Amino acid sequence: MIIDWERFKRLFPHLAEEMERGVARVRIDAYRVDPEEGERLARGDPWAGYEPDVIDFLRRCETEEEALEIIDYLERRGELTPQRAEELRRQLKERGVRSFGEKKEPGYYLRNLDR
Repeated sequence: MIIDWERFKRLFPHLAEEMERGVARVRIDAYRVDPEEGERLARGDPWAGYEPDVIDFLRRCETEEEALEIIDYLERRGELTPQRAEELRRQLKERGVRSFGEKKEPGYYLRNLDR
């Protein structure tokens, strides 16, 4: 919306006066394109809205058998394509369960709030 300065001053005299005097000026150095990210950061909860993926689940596993159960389950549900499931099975067999990252213990997300 475009409004001329004189009309703005008539409609908002106190705000116009503050703007002219430079009172309570706020400098904006950056902005967020993703409103969800901005809201999450404003709330101070870096995990708000976070959706764990297959790797997050695999990092909670103790054994290869547990990891295979996760992969099979997500493939059955259609959350993994057969190709992706096979890639994960191959990685698991060749490099082990820790190849997906260090183990995520209970409380992981609370301890890592500075994400």
